[in-house]
Amino acid sequence: MPSVIDLAMRVGRAGGRRAVGVGLARIGSVVSVVTARPCVALTFDDGPDEENTPRVLEVLGAHGASATFFVLLTRVRRSPGLVGEIIRAGHEIALHGPDHRRLTAFTAAEVTRRLSEARDELSDLTGTRVRWFRPPYGAQGLGTALAIRQAGLTAVLWGPSLWDWKDADSLLRKERALRGLAPGAIVLAHDGIAGREDGDETGQPPHLDRAEWLSEVLGEYTHRGLGARSLGELAATGRLRRRARFVR
Repeated sequence: MPSVIDLAMRVGRAGGRRAVGVGLARIGSVVSVVTARPCVALTFDDGPDEENTPRVLEVLGAHGASATFFVLLTRVRRSPGLVGEIIRAGHEIALHGPDHRRLTAFTAAEVTRRLSEARDELSDLTGTRVRWFRPPYGAQGLGTALAIRQAGLTAVLWGPSLWDWKDADSLLRKERALRGLAPGAIVLAHDGIAGREDGDETGQPPHLDRAEWLSEVLGEYTHRGLGARSLGELAATGRLRRRARFVR
C-alpha cells in the first residue's frame, strides 16, 4: 500500500505547475528573505567546476560579496578540493543533489533516502551540517516537499536569475538578471553547468564568460545600493518567506 507521502506525490505530479494555499506554506520552499538589509541572497548551482568556480570566487572576493553554492555530489567527487576553496573564501555550501536528475522521477521514499545520504556525505566533507537544498530544475511535488523535509533539508527556489544557463541576447540576459531585484531576493546563478554525466537533460551550456558576467551584475548591484550575501547570512537576521510551489 502506498504511503501518505507517495499519494501526495501523485497529486503533485498530476497538478503540474501551481501554487497552493497558505495552509501548505509551512512545507513550502524558501523563495525569498524578509530583511531590512539592502542585500540579495546570491546562490550558485551545478558546481563545483574546475574552470569556472575559482574565477567566480575571485570576482566575489573583488566585490566583497558572499554566496551560497548548491553543489552536485557527482561534481564534488570529481573536484573535492574546490569545496574547501569555497569554504575558505567565506562562502556557504548547500546541496543541489546527488546528481541533476529530477526528484519527481523518484518515489518519496527514494527521494528521502537519496537526499539523506547525499546530505550526510556532503556534511562529512565540509565538517558542518548542510541545511539548504535546491531541487534540480526546481522540480518537486507535494510528496517531494514532504520527503525533502524528512531528509532534514530546507528546499530553496529563486527569484531573479542571471540567465547564465542558456544562450540569450546580452540585453535580454541583463533585463532578466535585474527583473524582480529587491532586498531579500534569492538570485540564481551558475558556477558550472550540469552535463550528461551528472544526469542533466537540457543539453550544452551557453557560450558565456561566467566570471565576467557576474562582475558586471555585481557592479549593477552596487550601483543600485545592493550587496550580495549568502542565504544563511541573510536568514540569520531576517525571516524566510516560503511558498508551496510545485513543478513537474
